[in-house]
Amino acid sequence: MNLSNSLSSEASAPEENGGRTTVACVILGLSFLVGAPGNLLVIWTIVRHVKQRSHTVVLILHLAVADLLVLITLPLWIYSLAFSWVFGQASCKAMVYVINACMYSSVFLITLMSVERFAAIRYPFASAVWRRKEALDKFLLVIWAAAFLLSIPVILTQVLDGDSGEEQCLYREYTSGGQEAVFLLLETLVGYMMPLCILVICYSCLCSRIAQMTFKSKRKSTCLIASVVVVFTLCWTPHHVVNILSLIYLVVKDPHPEVAEHLEGASETMTFIAGALVFISSTVNPMLYVFAARSFRGSLRETGIQKLFQHISSTSPGEMTKELSYMSKRQLGSHTNSSQIEIQPREQMNSSLNIQEKGSS
Repeated sequence: MNLSNSLSSEASAPEENGGRTTVACVILGLSFLVGAPGNLLVIWTIVRHVKQRSHTVVLILHLAVADLLVLITLPLWIYSLAFSWVFGQASCKAMVYVINACMYSSVFLITLMSVERFAAIRYPFASAVWRRKEALDKFLLVIWAAAFLLSIPVILTQVLDGDSGEEQCLYREYTSGGQEAVFLLLETLVGYMMPLCILVICYSCLCSRIAQMTFKSKRKSTCLIASVVVVFTLCWTPHHVVNILSLIYLVVKDPHPEVAEHLEGASETMTFIAGALVFISSTVNPMLYVFAARSFRGSLRETGIQKLFQHISSTSPGEMTKELSYMSKRQLGSHTNSSQIEIQPREQMNSSLNIQEKGSS
């Protein structure tokens, strides 16, 4: 989430700066050209063509909005890296704050998507209550509020630095080593370690179930979200490794200056890669949706991605009945007597299934 640390390596050694700045501008430019239209396509498709949206599709919509808000700032960063930051310190703080908040929200949305898939597949009856639209709205409000609150340290520490006329909005200035350690720990624990642990637990529990699912839309959406989680892990791990190296540096710089020097060099080298991957993470998700939509391409009137979101949002009673056949009697027994289900008339079963479908969509 620390955008400044992700890009600040560009401001070191002047001889190295030219090549690194060129590479950074190319990466950011490609991310903007690919990611911004891709996320716009996702938003337009869901808003325009998907009327009844499942929880998964709503979360994808919010994720696309968060990614788009990050990507539309890239032209300003490209100009800043190529020349200097000419927009003032207030706009520097405001833009980095919004970007950090959007990146926090992306992490939380991906985590909620995974938890929602886990609950929908493993405990469909228990999850029916909270999967109503009102419950989802509350979760989304909490996610966005938490993201903006957790980004407040950016306002306190973001500064412009450099000679007059060549200032860069790339630096965080801390009042003490303790303050830096607290902010880095907060970012890494809340923005990476905790979500990653939840993701690993959810998909470890679902691993054996995904291959068995006969409910096509559930299988498709679960595999899609799993790929989003993999991309999240690959893109964000280097950034937080840099944070951890920075924390170790703060601890060992006084008693072991030689070790601290090596850590600082490794951190500066990784920072360049980490900064690029952070922005690439906001670019890749729309491409995953398009790739997943390939098997849903149908008539000329409907694009593949449109059919994907519509299919994820739709659930037929027949498919739900097949999916329920994989649930153990023990799972069903915690919510409904299994013997009653066996003797329940087909009409009553279909009626209860229809009610659950409405709640999940």
